[in-house]
Amino acid sequence: MRVSYSEMKSVFKRILIQNNFTEKKAERCAEIFTTSSVEGIYSHGIYRFPRFIDYIKKGLVIPDAEPEKKHSAGALEQWEGNLGPGPVNAEICTNRAMEIASVNGLGCVAIANTNHWMRGGTYGWQAARKGYVFIGWTNTEKNMPAWGAKESKLGNNPLVFAVPFGDEAIVLDMAMTQFSYGKIETFKVEGKDLPFAGGFNKINELTNHPKEILETMRGLPIGYWKGAGLSLLLDILATILSAGLSTGELSKRGKEYGVSQVFVAIDIQQLKNFPSIEKTISSIIEDFKSAALIDPKEPVKYPGERVVNVRKENLRIGIPVNEKVWEEILNL
Repeated sequence: MRVSYSEMKSVFKRILIQNNFTEKKAERCAEIFTTSSVEGIYSHGIYRFPRFIDYIKKGLVIPDAEPEKKHSAGALEQWEGNLGPGPVNAEICTNRAMEIASVNGLGCVAIANTNHWMRGGTYGWQAARKGYVFIGWTNTEKNMPAWGAKESKLGNNPLVFAVPFGDEAIVLDMAMTQFSYGKIETFKVEGKDLPFAGGFNKINELTNHPKEILETMRGLPIGYWKGAGLSLLLDILATILSAGLSTGELSKRGKEYGVSQVFVAIDIQQLKNFPSIEKTISSIIEDFKSAALIDPKEPVKYPGERVVNVRKENLRIGIPVNEKVWEEILNL
């Protein structure tokens, strides 16, 4: 079935207000969840919303909690999330990183004890549309093994890069696993196998069956040992910069909450070469797209390009929604 942007946002907002969100916070969260859905990131939009409400009811996400600055060191600030709603905290931190960057050229905000930011690319688009380069990442619970290990000790620790590009942006939003767990759950809901191996089953074999991966919580690291190493460093940096909890400490809680995140903004308007940056990026993208194709019907796309096309289609004809999931949400 298809649901319009306005209807989905209205339903999300109503449910959030029923769960002790203020009008303002409900508006922001509802918009973030709906925008992720309309731009095709269903795994961290429509399909993630029921779990978000469940975490609120369990007291893991505190609707009226506000983030606060605890320490500053030049262009770096350390914040406390107070277990507030992850998307709202992340939006605040992104705005603050841009404010610092507007003064110093570069700004960094690291936040401890916050919650899942849902779609990390949200904050890349937020910054890039205002003319800033963005780098951000978060740690997670243990859900990925080091290369060669049977036991998961690493998180899939999503990483985001974003660069302004014309009226839109180039936004890379990726987990350290070949598929994010939200994406794996989406395939499970839709009764589909992954197009490529995405993790390990109980007998240590690579599998593309989402159910098997969700049972073991052993996602396949991107680039095998390289993705595992990058995950480890992202966890270390998020932990020490925010003075927050590591993947190992988070996993002792049994549920993923109280994560550590980092938001970096760069004000490229202050760079000496700013007048030529747009032309430089356009030249790079032009060369990128000039590559000979395996299938002429499948052109290569830069990160974020697909989002623009999906957004236009879903705004025109509605957001595709699994009927059972939508019914579950309506009954929350």
